[in-house]
Amino acid sequence: MTGAFPTIALFSGVLVLMGMGVPLAFGAGAAAILMAWTIFGPQSLGLVLKTVYGLTTEYVLISAPMFILLASLLERSNIARDLYDSLAALFGGIRGGVAYVTLFLSVILATVSGTIGGEIVLLGLVALPQMMRLNYNRKISIGIVCAGGSLGTMLPPSLVLIFYGLTADVSVQKLFTASVLPSVVLSLMYLGYLFVCFRLRPDMAPNVLRNRPRLDARQILRGVVPVLILMMAIFGCIYGGITSITEAATIGVAIALVITSARGELNVRMLREALVQTFRACGIVLWVTFGAAILISVYNLSGGQRLVTGWITGADLSPLATILFMMAILMILGLFMDWIGICLLCMPIFVPIVTGLGYDPIWFGILFSVSMQVAFLSPPFGPAAFFLKSVAPPEITLPLIFRSMGPFIAIQIVLLGLLIAFPQLALWLPGL
Repeated sequence: MTGAFPTIALFSGVLVLMGMGVPLAFGAGAAAILMAWTIFGPQSLGLVLKTVYGLTTEYVLISAPMFILLASLLERSNIARDLYDSLAALFGGIRGGVAYVTLFLSVILATVSGTIGGEIVLLGLVALPQMMRLNYNRKISIGIVCAGGSLGTMLPPSLVLIFYGLTADVSVQKLFTASVLPSVVLSLMYLGYLFVCFRLRPDMAPNVLRNRPRLDARQILRGVVPVLILMMAIFGCIYGGITSITEAATIGVAIALVITSARGELNVRMLREALVQTFRACGIVLWVTFGAAILISVYNLSGGQRLVTGWITGADLSPLATILFMMAILMILGLFMDWIGICLLCMPIFVPIVTGLGYDPIWFGILFSVSMQVAFLSPPFGPAAFFLKSVAPPEITLPLIFRSMGPFIAIQIVLLGLLIAFPQLALWLPGL
């Protein structure tokens, strides 16, 4: 049995099931189980059980629901609003200051929560109405909310990097360290784009917030100090070698509960809503993880990995062209699939090829996170647009949102090119 028949049968089956409305998780798992039963018989179902059990016992996977719960608690408290007010009081007097504050806030939220959708919803509720009230250019306002909110795919503690590390069997802590410098560069590129736009076209940010509130000690205590405590606790534990990522996430949740309680915001309803949101998100993540992992296990057992590896390595492409070809595949898949499914389907095949070509899988993980960030903004199914649309005013339509993302997608692709041309941009910090 060669890998050609399983390749055609498995992926055709998944596409047919998804076309019928079956979610990716169940479509991938069902197609894989049917294929395993057909080719290897009922004894092959032991592979399914072994795959699922192996995933459920991965210790680092516990960090995912902890970071999701942390993001849910922050979303339901007023910490982000107070932080935004504090930053606006500092920088609101600068032309474009509210846009700069929104970008800065998105970086802070990404470094605390590690999730994506929650940041865009928060920025859409907190920052977008402020920019629209001050007559900022709508495309700039929408673009910075979606692009800034998508930084969670790269900035630690990124769930994308956690799952990549789990799938590629590389250190998540090294991935976090490698992502810091590229994330800073991307944020500065966004900042530079905003600065150039506001200098060349002052009408994009016509109103300066002259009557902004003064920054006082109480505002700092409520808006700045809680976030600093969370950031210091999480990153101090991870990079200080005090705890693993899983314990750091749990400590972050505990501190968030203490802070929200001290602020008088924690109650039974808030906690219940945060837990329900966490359970729903984790249910989606875990089922997609199980389904895709079963699919790739059966596919590899059927010779699929050898087939794809032979196709790619036998195409007589240079190592650089091979990497570019993989990036193209990831971006195309990102137009139609969720990043979790792409990670679990592609990384077991791509990472051995990458290491065989002499490249560092840590570096490739950063490339993967940037490509998923591009996919997160790209039509027709860019999730960022739908997250923002769920909280945006009626006049903010989906076509307008997608048109607003063009310059920021271009900036992300430029960063991807820089990472490919200069791998040390990602590998310098881990090398220290």
